[in-house]
Amino acid sequence: MNLEELKGSYHVFLSLGSACNPASKLKEYNLRTFSGPLDWKVTLSLSDVNRLLKNRFQGFMELRNMMLLDDTDFFFNEEEAEKEENANESKLVRSYFVKDTLYNVISVHDFPIVQQQHWHATYPAFRRKLVFRIRRFLHAIKKSPSILFVRWAGSYEEAAELQETVKKMARGNFSILLLCPEDGFQGVEELNWDLKHVCALKVPNIPFDDDTWRYVLSGITLAKQ
Repeated sequence: MNLEELKGSYHVFLSLGSACNPASKLKEYNLRTFSGPLDWKVTLSLSDVNRLLKNRFQGFMELRNMMLLDDTDFFFNEEEAEKEENANESKLVRSYFVKDTLYNVISVHDFPIVQQQHWHATYPAFRRKLVFRIRRFLHAIKKSPSILFVRWAGSYEEAAELQETVKKMARGNFSILLLCPEDGFQGVEELNWDLKHVCALKVPNIPFDDDTWRYVLSGITLAKQ
């Protein structure tokens, strides 16, 4: 599938990671209509995402599978950023990095650091939100007439596996936009993989590059609901 074939209208857009950039850019271009379970998380391996989809998220981010990492960082408060078009510095919060060891997915936004409070004190609220997002995500895959999945980073073999996995889940039409970053590369180059539902593009390894996303998403629109 080439980029020209990919262009058109889709009823739903779903981010598959590997970090925040696909969800963020889909929102910026008014294509993202709800938060998914992989938004705002780090999923370095597309193979792990494929396994997660095959298992319909069974066991995903259950407390017994989660491990606190040494890393922490400052991030925009997701809930506030979701409500407002422009998040500002006052909404920056410091968050724990917590890894799901079953699927190798890292949460970087969900567990704010609060003095004298254990990292999993907010887990019940996080769990309720996650379960809701998983159900909505799976329902969208099953019921939507057309879907565009967007993923940053992956190999041919992983893309082929993803295509076959989604085939078994989706009843409507679907396409997969896979951006394959390469250090030092400039522009956008079609990789022309022989995968019917996958448009794979080599792009600069700059996850939030405006020029790349503007070019890639040009001609792609949200269908009228």
